[in-house]
Amino acid sequence: MSEIKVMASGLHFPEGPVAMSDGSVVVVEIQTGHIARVAPDGTVTRVADTGGGPNGAAIGPDGKLYVCNNGAAFDYVEMDGMTVPVQPPTNHSGGRIERVDLDTGAFEVVYDSCDGRPLRGPNDLVFDAHGGFYFTDHGIRDHRTSDRTGVFYAQADGSSIAEIIMPLDAPNGIGLSPDGTRVYVAETYTACVWWWELEAPGKAKPAQGLLPHGGTLLNRLPGFQFLDSLGVDGEGNVAVATLGSGGITSLSPDEGSIVEFVETGDLLTTNICWGGDDLRTAYITLSASGRLAETEWARPGLALAFSA
Repeated sequence: MSEIKVMASGLHFPEGPVAMSDGSVVVVEIQTGHIARVAPDGTVTRVADTGGGPNGAAIGPDGKLYVCNNGAAFDYVEMDGMTVPVQPPTNHSGGRIERVDLDTGAFEVVYDSCDGRPLRGPNDLVFDAHGGFYFTDHGIRDHRTSDRTGVFYAQADGSSIAEIIMPLDAPNGIGLSPDGTRVYVAETYTACVWWWELEAPGKAKPAQGLLPHGGTLLNRLPGFQFLDSLGVDGEGNVAVATLGSGGITSLSPDEGSIVEFVETGDLLTTNICWGGDDLRTAYITLSASGRLAETEWARPGLALAFSA
């Protein structure tokens, strides 16, 4: 693996990287409620101010940026030179899915509830080839209680939303296999990556097992490790941001075995995406230190639906 190079610094808990066709990378700044664009030379331009806590992001079929906004589901503390998110929050404004125009900075709420239940802390999303998107709701942990949340499937035009997988324990990263027949989900605190077969867009087929969500376990990482967002590379490996050990863990889609671990030097490494002409450049958010990094990846990334 090539050297990890810092592309930009001074960001406020960056996440949700989206590689753009012009070589720039769009990131969210969860701590301050901004959407920022990082130019190839590292120049940072803040292009929208959504407030709340913009988290995972992806380009939709209309070319707009769709954002999981957790509604300020975390507070932030400084700890040994790191910025660390903590719950319960003191200023939660409600979770929502937002549509952002990167040219003007204008944004609107597409969804803030499902079947009459408010969204709590939407976290990460991925579009399929049909124009719909899957997203996780990480929920909120209070002093003695914790939300039971799940995975949703929604249309980009705001016409429908459904909870398709539940209950999960703090679901975070989400991604699709290259052929679109599997959806992968990482749970933060259990350090589990699960997968479900997709029978049709937004239709997850549960496997037989002891857990009511019907997922099949891909891997459960050992030790003091927790999981954040994830990406799927062009060979179908699941690259999951790994908290605690500080890096990206790539898991084989067949056996769930660890293909490699790429250390980044930031204990709160939170997300990955790929860009460049050959999708061999990985962009990684180093959230505790407020940086966006880049490195040459061992395999090409997966071309996402509607990527710009």
